[in-house]
Amino acid sequence: MGGIESGGDMDEARRTVLYLLATRRSIRSHRAFSEEYHRAARQLSSEGYDVAPPPGARHYERLLTVGGVKTAPHGPTARVLERLFQRPVGDLLRPAAEVAADEHGDSAELPSPHVLNESDLLMTARDAASHSGEAAALRLDDLTLDQLTDDLVALSRAYARTAPADVFHEARGLLQRAQVGLERTRSPEQHTRLYYAAAQASALLAAVSFDLGAMAPTVSFARSAAQYGRTIDNGPVQAYAYGVLAFAAFWSGRPAEAVRLTGTAQQMGGLGDTARRRLYAIEARAHGHLRAEEQAQRAIRGTDESAPGGLRDELHDDIGGEFAFDDARAAMSNATTALLLRDPATAEAYASYALALLADRRETDVPLAVSGPAAIDLARARLMRGEVEGAEEALAPVFRVAPMWRGSGMLERLTAARLELTRPQFRGAPTALALADRIEEFSALSPVRRLGAQSPLALDG
Repeated sequence: MGGIESGGDMDEARRTVLYLLATRRSIRSHRAFSEEYHRAARQLSSEGYDVAPPPGARHYERLLTVGGVKTAPHGPTARVLERLFQRPVGDLLRPAAEVAADEHGDSAELPSPHVLNESDLLMTARDAASHSGEAAALRLDDLTLDQLTDDLVALSRAYARTAPADVFHEARGLLQRAQVGLERTRSPEQHTRLYYAAAQASALLAAVSFDLGAMAPTVSFARSAAQYGRTIDNGPVQAYAYGVLAFAAFWSGRPAEAVRLTGTAQQMGGLGDTARRRLYAIEARAHGHLRAEEQAQRAIRGTDESAPGGLRDELHDDIGGEFAFDDARAAMSNATTALLLRDPATAEAYASYALALLADRRETDVPLAVSGPAAIDLARARLMRGEVEGAEEALAPVFRVAPMWRGSGMLERLTAARLELTRPQFRGAPTALALADRIEEFSALSPVRRLGAQSPLALDG
């Protein structure tokens, strides 16, 4: 790598100040350096500063060599190096001989470290005691965090029974509580909990924005959720966020991008079977929009093979609610994929299965975001076979849904069903015309329409 040596035989003229300081402190090896770096980083983190992981072994060797790096380390890394060696990062990368000459004329060595005395030790001890007292004061009551966690779990589980506008306002309040908490605590453990809470709240805001057909906020909230999750290395919440981004991608006419995003999500660590099933279902839909039948069928099989029961994760399985993905939801999504592939028989089978599973639940426990789309897919499958009366029967419960619940998932599918009614065999048929009129009237009162949202892929078929 450009002649950079490792070990202790580096040409003295090429040594940086960092090299000499690390050698003097007996942390020249990457392993020893990393241990000291981690200690300094933990101290800075406890003080509320952003820090970065230690440089990798190859990057570390470049930092020890004059000209080994083109630019100085960025802020979070530089901050740790400066704390560790008590010098500006610019000085650490200068030639050791040059710095020595600046400070000691012709001397070829760095100045000897300051000789400590008891006064120095006592002063430093008092500073540490003062700071630790301040840090202890800057800690939230754990009961406050417990309440925030409970409120997020409750909202996720009540999502399917709560009007989208109410979900938005409550999730926004929870996000603000998490953000304020992050500013008021210096506890690393509490930071982790609060970043996780912020990630969940952002994910719920992304989901409800999508349900309302507002794509720009959907993408922004999903990216925020992914970033919060990345900050604490939480794979499941990142995977959920990337799944929402994939939905937004094929909704916005970019199904190939949706496939890429689901692939990224599937590489996240710590995913349970439920999370993987959800991602396979989203991937299948994206392939369906691309008319890639073989890949779509493979992804559909993935939803069956990854059925919940083995691996679990906290977000998708323990919290659940909006983050869950049960048999009914998987069947509903697979019905939509089958319709994109122009396979009405398979679509009807999946949609009927989803509705049969939901029929066993109490009416108050049936999620309209699943039952509505499944009923519409069933109707569309029947329209593909020319069965207008059968489609009308399937849509009867959908037409009873109150305007506030008429989300983008329903409207996208209804638009596609309405398009089926324009086929030549239905032209002039009174029942087909009447059904088309009912669809238009139903859609006009949706909050999605009031937001001006529309899907470029809604007319796929």
